[in-house]
Amino acid sequence: MKLPLIKTLSERFDEDYLLETIEVLEALAEVPTLKDKELEVIGELISNTLGAVEVIGIMRDSNGKKNAKEASSEFMKRVMGSIDQ
Repeated sequence: MKLPLIKTLSERFDEDYLLETIEVLEALAEVPTLKDKELEVIGELISNTLGAVEVIGIMRDSNGKKNAKEASSEFMKRVMGSIDQ
């Protein structure tokens, strides 16, 4: 996951747009002629986009008290915490 990308996506796009983008990327991933490297790139894009959706949720749940930078930081702490367990 790339925190700068997640932060940028969460600042520039709304949740519905990002969810639709994920649907498109998932459909692309089903193309049988894709190479492994191409699937890895699509998977990374999906992962970062899902991260942005989570960041938007954190901002929404904070009732505007957290900006994208703070919400991104909180998200990454949660991700790192789940990896450490």
